[in-house]
Amino acid sequence: MGYDYALVHLKYTLPPALALTLLFRPLATKLDVYKILFLITISVVSTTPWDSYLIRTRIWTYPPDAILGPTFFDVPIEEYFFFVIQTYITSLVYLISSKPTFHPIYLQVERSRPSHGRPERGQNWRYIKLAGQLILALALRYSIKLVRDGGHGTYMGMILLWAVPFLLLLWSLSYQFIVGLPNSNTIIPVLIPTLYLWFVDTLALQRGTWAIESGTKLGYQLWGLDIEEAAFFFLTNTLVVWGLIAFDNAIAVINTFFELYRHVPTWPSPIMLVRALLVPAAAYDEDQILGLIQAALRLQSKSRSFFLASGTFPGRLRIDLTILYSFCRVADDLVDTAKTPEEARESIRKLNDFVDLSYQRMTRPAKIAALQEFIEASFPFNAQLALLQLPTHYLPQAPLRDLIKGLESDIKFSETTKSGTANFPIATEADLDTYALRVAGTVAELCLVLVFHHYPSSSSAASAAAKECILKAGRTMGLALQCVNISRDIAVDAGLKRVYLPSEWLADEEDAVEVEDKGIDKDKSKGFTPDAVIRDPADARVEKLRQRMLAKAFQAYEEAKGAIEELPVEARAPMRVAVESYMEIGRVLRKDGGKKGYKVKAGRATVPRGRRFWVAWRALSRG
Repeated sequence: MGYDYALVHLKYTLPPALALTLLFRPLATKLDVYKILFLITISVVSTTPWDSYLIRTRIWTYPPDAILGPTFFDVPIEEYFFFVIQTYITSLVYLISSKPTFHPIYLQVERSRPSHGRPERGQNWRYIKLAGQLILALALRYSIKLVRDGGHGTYMGMILLWAVPFLLLLWSLSYQFIVGLPNSNTIIPVLIPTLYLWFVDTLALQRGTWAIESGTKLGYQLWGLDIEEAAFFFLTNTLVVWGLIAFDNAIAVINTFFELYRHVPTWPSPIMLVRALLVPAAAYDEDQILGLIQAALRLQSKSRSFFLASGTFPGRLRIDLTILYSFCRVADDLVDTAKTPEEARESIRKLNDFVDLSYQRMTRPAKIAALQEFIEASFPFNAQLALLQLPTHYLPQAPLRDLIKGLESDIKFSETTKSGTANFPIATEADLDTYALRVAGTVAELCLVLVFHHYPSSSSAASAAAKECILKAGRTMGLALQCVNISRDIAVDAGLKRVYLPSEWLADEEDAVEVEDKGIDKDKSKGFTPDAVIRDPADARVEKLRQRMLAKAFQAYEEAKGAIEELPVEARAPMRVAVESYMEIGRVLRKDGGKKGYKVKAGRATVPRGRRFWVAWRALSRG
């Protein structure tokens, strides 16, 4: 009996496994645990017969004084632990690196030319699939030759003969994801554990913890490591990553196509996963995928904080929240990019008509076709799918109406008063509250409605009154986030001739300033009005009002944040991430008068990426 192999685990495999566990624990979901257990089970079951054969034929051996002693099918117990720990480490690297990925947008419809007037999105996937299958088939043929010939190519042949069939199966099922996902999901999770295990294996071979029969290996080395061992760890890590990619591919199909899968269990059965992978790519709903792509791009480009937070929401809730954000962004852009106030009001009218038709279709199915025809005739192409995919069949109508009213308020900035002067509709703090509740409180309310819809069993214990309290707190939190948004964008809004600071606040500041003592320019002293803010958004008085707006934001935040802990557990931590990620912008603006802790992009203050990740991880860690 010896301890060398056990010490390899103690020194080299357990420490990174524990470190990755601590890092990933706040991010982990029940589905992630299922993925890991699923892959470990397959790894142990599929590797045991192969490893047992290699040991019994003495292709590789373990000196008796290097192992504890207990074996199963001639395989040392430490080796079984290696199957588990390697799969676990590689799985965690993949899960951490892929957490931000929005998998539904990587589903592709197989086609070779544009259809329905839409541009070609992808390559000819069928040829890519066939090319990969051909390469792997040739590798399999080569492995058979090596095994038949015996001698120095035996070990490499056995590695390929065992690994390539699994790779061929996974490629055939998930080639689109394997090719289409970002490198952070495909290459990095393979390379990091492979390079590390090459190092560990080299040390173990040098110590004699295990040995390869010299007559069965090719004799080539890679950085002092036998080429067979290098190939083994590269291929096994590729198998783990491709297995996880296939799992995520199946989940993406299940989550994306509601008409095929009405209910998504927490732990989908292997049969359900395989059936999802066998759905022909040619049968995918192209509009559904394209709409999600557009929605994800809007979220990523317009709100870094909410994009980061979206990666922590599970399954279909993440999809619906992304679609909701896309709709809000499209509606806002229709008003903001209008060339005239008349054109903007026409967009408002069309949005109200859209809401009318959307809710009519639930009581009159014949209205479904009318709704689609109206959207296609009334809105630009890049906005149509955001409207069509909005899940109005389980969203209340009132918040959508109020949201449109809030957008209508922005039009007033482009109009003039009866006296011919510029119009600034945010005259009082009450006007500010009304506006913020309409454009942001409504969105927060709709987000919470989606949470209750997707997790009814977790929400059923709460009474109607309790849910209404949560919705009220959500509206208050929306106000808080909008106040942060206003504080951040004072200069940007001034460039658009808009001032969301209440005019009465400006008047208060004017009364409080002694012009001569402060040395303020005489032109500025004639009245601190919205026009003055537009002329000079860097005025010292503006900074004081920014801090006043932030104080209002944090007061509302403190009132509402407790309600997050009353949400269903599946959405509690992700919602905390969404709120804290945005409020962090407010925190850096408050610190030292907003002079430190943030970067300015396109005129807006943004929190550095590292700080955003730390805030998100800390919010998730609270459970």
